[in-house]
Amino acid sequence: MTEQLEHATFGGGCFWCVEAALKPLDGVEAVTSGYAGGHADNPSYKQVCRGTTGHAEVVQVAYDPDEISYPDLLEVFFTIHDPTTEDREGPDVGSQYRSIVLYHDDEQRELVETFVVELEESGAYDDSIVTDIEPLETFYEAEEHHQDYFEKNPQDAYCRMHAAPKVEKVREQFTGRVAK
Repeated sequence: MTEQLEHATFGGGCFWCVEAALKPLDGVEAVTSGYAGGHADNPSYKQVCRGTTGHAEVVQVAYDPDEISYPDLLEVFFTIHDPTTEDREGPDVGSQYRSIVLYHDDEQRELVETFVVELEESGAYDDSIVTDIEPLETFYEAEEHHQDYFEKNPQDAYCRMHAAPKVEKVREQFTGRVAK
């Protein structure tokens, strides 16, 4: 493991689902649910859910770049959600559920912009990608009961219907990258 972990921040609907899908990947050391991309300081879950803070539900991934690359994380992220639907993912509707990549530096910005162009050119989706690509200004960690939600609540109906299929998709499509 490298001495310094790198970070990536993604939003693609409910953070419970994105967190659950990214956690099993080799090289991912931690995934933290939170809020970013808006204008309100220290928002709460209730405030973000109202859709008035400008923040999206996001996850911040701490990863070892010697084990998994940023482009690998982008590939998984764009596989587990629909980046062509504006302000929604599955049953979750509102700007707080938008598809967003918040880059940490210019290298990440260039990588995600190139990745999206390549996806568009490949015809991977029938519709245009609407994912916001913005610099990360501030990440606000979500309340403790939102952390590891899928792990703690595997029988929750929302988790069974929405998070579990994303986790299964990662296990099936990225077998070689999933921790044993």
